[in-house]
Amino acid sequence: MPSNPKHPLSDQELETYEAGRDLAADLLQSIQEMKAGQTQVVHSPAIEARQKTGLSQARFAALLGVSVRTLQGWEQGRKQPSGAARTLLTIARTHPEILLEVGARH
Repeated sequence: MPSNPKHPLSDQELETYEAGRDLAADLLQSIQEMKAGQTQVVHSPAIEARQKTGLSQARFAALLGVSVRTLQGWEQGRKQPSGAARTLLTIARTHPEILLEVGARH
């Protein structure tokens, strides 16, 4: 992973990083960290918002006008949504019916 974990990766940086990953090694490291109790739960407003709508990642991303990859970045804490996207996520979290109604019109 890049040296500055607080700096969100651009799509190009993320693509480059993922192209060079050894998924088996990452998985093994994750299992070892879980067994050692070195994990933390990430609270994601994006996950909460999507769950309140009951939509899949693909449908929720389309409704927000972003790629599934961007939504996954938000849900996993790798990226932070912009101001407008944060507002939409807040609406989805607090009033999912409104977002679903708007989505049904398009």
